[in-house]
Amino acid sequence: MSIRLSQLFVYPVKALGGVARDRAEVQFAGLAHDRRWVVVDPAGRFISQRTHPALARITTRVTQNGLTLMAAGQQPLDLMAPDGTRRRRVSIWHDEVQAAAADPSADDWLSTFLGEQCHLAWMDEQCRRPISSAAGRDGEQVSFADGYPCLLVSEASLTDLNHRLARPVPMNRFRPNLVVAGCDSFAEDRWTHLTIGDVHFRAAGPCTRCAVTTVDQATGRTDASESVPGEPLRTLATFRKSAKGVDFGVNLVVERPGRIQVGEIVQVKT
Repeated sequence: MSIRLSQLFVYPVKALGGVARDRAEVQFAGLAHDRRWVVVDPAGRFISQRTHPALARITTRVTQNGLTLMAAGQQPLDLMAPDGTRRRRVSIWHDEVQAAAADPSADDWLSTFLGEQCHLAWMDEQCRRPISSAAGRDGEQVSFADGYPCLLVSEASLTDLNHRLARPVPMNRFRPNLVVAGCDSFAEDRWTHLTIGDVHFRAAGPCTRCAVTTVDQATGRTDASESVPGEPLRTLATFRKSAKGVDFGVNLVVERPGRIQVGEIVQVKT
């Protein structure tokens, strides 16, 4: 049975709701429109569902010239991509970049939703963030994703996990970019390179999971507490523990960009 690309997702604003796509342009920094925007606190530190799970309830729509923010209880907000005149410091993990500051209306909209002051920034052409881990090579770039341009999970791996859970969880708990079908569970752990259409990816190691996996992406609620992680992280820890943490899915680096679409065959090398 052939391995095929079964689902595609982009997350226009880091930590906000994802958008399913039938096809996507793959750039060196990741899928086009994926995590090119980020919410930060007044000090410029990125905000995620780890500390603000309610962010999952904000959905987005990419427009020709920018972005629309939507959430229950608030009027949709249409934004133009900023011209870059105003810059904002963005600190994400160990990296720090100067991004384009969004219109103040976005800051007000998001601050009202979260109940605390925050700001929105955009990764324009002037804002370049190198892959900072050992798996990155000179010149390789990443968006505002945690560390790598793309994340892949197989349907079989989720099925295996769900057989172990009292209540199955959907794929969106893991916020992948690429979902594949037709392989054995956790087969993606062994892949070193893969090609979809004319796009070539290099595997950059397993994705270490965090408390975001415990957030219901539809409600923005979590069953995790400060001391006890919720599901599916608790169960994953019983059989997917590694030296770095709990692994599920694989990180990818783009070696040759292009276009991909759902249904295409995935050629893998182990």
